[in-house]
Amino acid sequence: MKEVVRVICENTNSTIYVDWGTRLIDMTKMLPMSSPYPFLAAYVNNSVKELDYRICEPVSVRFIDATHYEGIRVYHRTLFLTLHKAVHDLYPGYKLKIKHSVSKGFYAELIGDEILTEVTIGNIKARMQELVAQNLPIVREKMLSEEAVELYEKLGFEDKIELLKTRPHLYCTVYKLVDMVGYMYGALAPSTGFLTLFDLKPYCDGMHISVPTRKDPDQLASMIDQKKMFDVLEEYKAWVKVMGVTDIGSLNRKILDGKSGELIKACEAFHENKLANIAASINAARKERGVKMVLISGPSSSGKTTFTKRLGIQLMILGLKPVMMSLDDYFLPREQTPKDENGEYNYEAIDALDLPKLNSDLNTLFTGGSIQMPCYDFITGGSTEHDTPIEIGDDAVLLVEGIHALNPRLTAGIAENLKFKVYISALTSISMDDITRIHTTDTRLLRRMVRDYRMRGCSPADTLNRWASVRRGEEENIFPYQENADVMFNSALFYELPVLKPFAERLLYSVPDTEEVYGMARQLLKFLDNFLEIEPDEIPPTSILREFVGGSSFDY
Repeated sequence: MKEVVRVICENTNSTIYVDWGTRLIDMTKMLPMSSPYPFLAAYVNNSVKELDYRICEPVSVRFIDATHYEGIRVYHRTLFLTLHKAVHDLYPGYKLKIKHSVSKGFYAELIGDEILTEVTIGNIKARMQELVAQNLPIVREKMLSEEAVELYEKLGFEDKIELLKTRPHLYCTVYKLVDMVGYMYGALAPSTGFLTLFDLKPYCDGMHISVPTRKDPDQLASMIDQKKMFDVLEEYKAWVKVMGVTDIGSLNRKILDGKSGELIKACEAFHENKLANIAASINAARKERGVKMVLISGPSSSGKTTFTKRLGIQLMILGLKPVMMSLDDYFLPREQTPKDENGEYNYEAIDALDLPKLNSDLNTLFTGGSIQMPCYDFITGGSTEHDTPIEIGDDAVLLVEGIHALNPRLTAGIAENLKFKVYISALTSISMDDITRIHTTDTRLLRRMVRDYRMRGCSPADTLNRWASVRRGEEENIFPYQENADVMFNSALFYELPVLKPFAERLLYSVPDTEEVYGMARQLLKFLDNFLEIEPDEIPPTSILREFVGGSSFDY
């Protein structure tokens, strides 16, 4: 008689008994689940697993599709491995590099081919479609790291070899697609047949990979023009290449060679140079078109506050007087704050701000008057006034920081020539390897978790639970306006994840498996495991990273 195992399915709120060793993909056919999209993976006891995972003990299971944040990542990873296989089949002498996300998709190049032509891209797409039509299995395999290195040496994948050699583990997990072997840090779909929708098009010197939207996986995300964002990403990618730290393996090698201090100094000098250039641009715009206000926006944990303070110092060097203003102080009284779909106060919405008062105060300042700046109290939900009035003289520049700063509605009552707009985000500059990019959102989430625990007493689980809501707010209120910026600033530091690692690991390990975000915590731990650590001793007190790990010389 076969042994049976009890399984609680969260999708159907039901309990079933299955044979020992039953695969998750077989369970999807046994359960009365209705979903318009195919399941790509599942959370087993709140830890994400491939659909080929076998049930060998009592578990709770929650199946996910491409509408889920982790589900769409499963789709992307599967797509990238299939793309890698197609390129290797057609152009074995070239190297595929998936460089970064841009324009609602991803940008990739073939190293060895100066400019990708429509013919080359069409050939790659056709080969991918053949691989999808064959519904080839993608097999997860645990093997000795030495064996994986031997496989990668045969394929000529130096990026993966260096990562494995600088990551001291006896075993590693790889994914095999026929003769292609990928090293990922997350689940993949069981086969190529799950890739129902994608497109490849020429983009700059490479190609743009279009992917389904998470809200509607039956539709490809519409390409949008993000030239400014693309230029910032390409500039930083070129710089890290010169520094010799394009991926985790090369970064780990620098750390092993005792060059951590050199990396920190180079990163901080790069930031300082960029800040000086932005200050010079503001000063020039002030002389040319009468700029009086700098609007600074960016998503959560981009380092907006430290950036604003450091920009103020650079403006002082030019003989200007920076005056700081936070949009948070212009929140409406709590009882007037709009609510979200769950009935909670929505402080992410622009209509949570007192826009008429803000515009009135700005006009008063710009016409030579003075104002009493409001001060919002998050405990009482009301405002008081600062004791000291402020005014804007001829040598002053108002620095306005907040998530809605680039939304035209915010300052609709102010003449455009008075505004200079800055967008800041931590646009991750290094990758896991040539085809596995590091998600910018993961870096910001780790920053936020470390900071909120240290400064706000917020538990790691609370931060992780709120992240989906934060991301929705960013997609609605920040990202649509980023190309409105006059300049963009990348606050990422390629040494920061090795510094954040020990701070974040302690917090992530504290998330119990009873929490729905347990799987998210485990994924981040698996990701951080690829990095060697850097001690924070040499980080200057004015660094953006100090806003998160502590030790800043700025007041917050």
